Amino acid sequence: MTADTHVAWGASTSVLQVAAIALGGLVLVGLMRRVRARLEGRVGPPILQPLLDVRKLFRKERLRPDQASWIFPFAPVVLIATVAVAAGIAPLITVRPALGTGADLFVLVYLLLSGSTLLALAGMDAGTAFGGMGSSRAVTIGALAEPALLVTILALSMSAHSSNLPEIVRSTLAAPGTVVSPARLFALASLLVVIVAESGRLPVDNPSTHLELTMIHEAMILEYAGPDLALVTVGEAMRMALLLCVFVNLLAPWGIATSMTPLAALVGLVSLGAKVALVGVVMAGAEVFMAKLRLFRLPELLAGAFVLALLGVVSGTVLS
Repeated sequence: MTADTHVAWGASTSVLQVAAIALGGLVLVGLMRRVRARLEGRVGPPILQPLLDVRKLFRKERLRPDQASWIFPFAPVVLIATVAVAAGIAPLITVRPALGTGADLFVLVYLLLSGSTLLALAGMDAGTAFGGMGSSRAVTIGALAEPALLVTILALSMSAHSSNLPEIVRSTLAAPGTVVSPARLFALASLLVVIVAESGRLPVDNPSTHLELTMIHEAMILEYAGPDLALVTVGEAMRMALLLCVFVNLLAPWGIATSMTPLAALVGLVSLGAKVALVGVVMAGAEVFMAKLRLFRLPELLAGAFVLALLGVVSGTVLS
């Protein structure tokens, strides 16, 4: 393969990954809502309802608070852009995405955190009580989840001797036994807790709540409307889908494209969608039997994630 072929393959698969995350994220949200509704004895909305909602929002008038600064309209754009860049360089469909050498786990984490941070600033920028309350809660959860996430990255990188995500996936394919190693299992359990917290799912936050005093994420975006709200909705769905894609490829990377052929890319896309859909269905089913934790109990949950990640590092050090 020539260098031009590698560049063309990386660019085309990265564009495919971004498109899959953008559309698949909304479909995943619709699937999880439908599963919850069916388990609760309701018919529920169609799986494609989030796509229809976003289309409707793009057709509405753009309304913004009079006292808001440039941060308010800028935050949704940054949220979409950071998730799109992270999706383009991460090994989702193929182990050779564009700029894969720069797809360090630390880079992906801070790309996603930059969008979340700006969205929290936008919640305070609106000047409302609920926006400030939601932003302060979201930042608190992020500050508690970040130490666990950093130690999780350290635990995941020990077996591959690298924090580069494509390299971790390739090393897992070369040595499948590392998937069931204590270090990997502890790290992935910690990562799953962090994903739940960062995605605003139960028991950390209730994405379907309409009670203002219990809102976290929804309180931050109460002042958004029209196309701005559509961008926030798409960005949040993309972020959750991307985090779950990274999780499933670290847990079970089989099916991801290792050769540069259209058939391999198609198999990688289908297998990724099936794995993420399965995890989403399990998460939605588990949420039916959960209650939202009180805000003051969340440090205990995230401290547990930190302990799991620490156990992953210790076991990886001892057993290596």
